[in-house]
Amino acid sequence: MKAQILGTTLPVLEFELDPGDKIISEPGQFSWMSPNIQLQTSAMTAGAKSIWGVIGRALAGGGIFMNEYQAQGSSGIVAFASKVPGTIMEVAVSPGQNYMIHRHGFLAGTDGVELAIGFQKSLGAGIFGGDGFILERLSGNATAWVELGGEVFTYDLTPGQQLIVHPGHIGMFDSTVNFDITIIPGIKNIIFGGDGLFVGRLTGPGKVWLQTLTMPNLAHALTPYMAREAGATPTTLGAGMGGAAGGLGGAVVGGVAGTILGGLFGDS
Repeated sequence: MKAQILGTTLPVLEFELDPGDKIISEPGQFSWMSPNIQLQTSAMTAGAKSIWGVIGRALAGGGIFMNEYQAQGSSGIVAFASKVPGTIMEVAVSPGQNYMIHRHGFLAGTDGVELAIGFQKSLGAGIFGGDGFILERLSGNATAWVELGGEVFTYDLTPGQQLIVHPGHIGMFDSTVNFDITIIPGIKNIIFGGDGLFVGRLTGPGKVWLQTLTMPNLAHALTPYMAREAGATPTTLGAGMGGAAGGLGGAVVGGVAGTILGGLFGDS
């Protein structure tokens, strides 16, 4: 098996598989492949040995079913393109080296990779974390590839060292790092700061990978343009002016709502 990451802004993960090689991915990740690549959809894979394992994987952001790709007869290629501008990272997973990754971070892995919902010790994270707390646990004995949005910044935390991060910017961290949720101090900061109610607190030891691009921020940036396009298409006589006003109002309301929801939930 040979894997290579091609491209820059929107990279592609391409595999050259020999007969017997197997690659596992979540549904909806496939981009292109050779005719001799066989696709097999299965629920009992990626570490799921029972229906509860399948449900746990689905809750973490994966699918109930997973896709397995194998070459038949001769070598062939299969490729997975990133969905947003960012980075594809290759990580080695072993019994002593597990990772917590953001909800939609898993791109592909070799046979032996295991995906499950990641739970943390802090009760506060379970109650207040929103989508920012729903993390996948990446474990097993395999090689995996993780997709992170935008640029990636890495911090190696020493024991007890802490980092306060907006939940949406948390891309991946070692399983030795503790993650919980804390409230932003100060009523004025909460109401007028524009950064939401909650932030993630990462405590070492372990390595942390942060991503600069989050889906709420991307959606918020596009909202005014989408509203403008909708308002610029009159459907009845005199609707042009009303449509434009509606577009402007939609942009304002959408922008405010996007800021609040993005800050609250920090979906990655």
